Amino acid sequence: MSNIDDAKGRIKEAAGDLTDDEDLQREGKADQLAGKVKDKVGDAVDAVKEKFDKD
Repeated sequence: MSNIDDAKGRIKEAAGDLTDDEDLQREGKADQLAGKVKDKVGDAVDAVKEKFDKD
């Protein structure tokens, strides 16, 4: 899912660059950041699950 957010964000940011639309550029950057956050949260959840599964 986060790869989709990242790709969507890159497309929005590029479209904003092409059209000089700063709002669209910001939206794109926000989408990319959301994708990165989802990745990190997913990694943390996996690490916690792994820890509890071993015990």
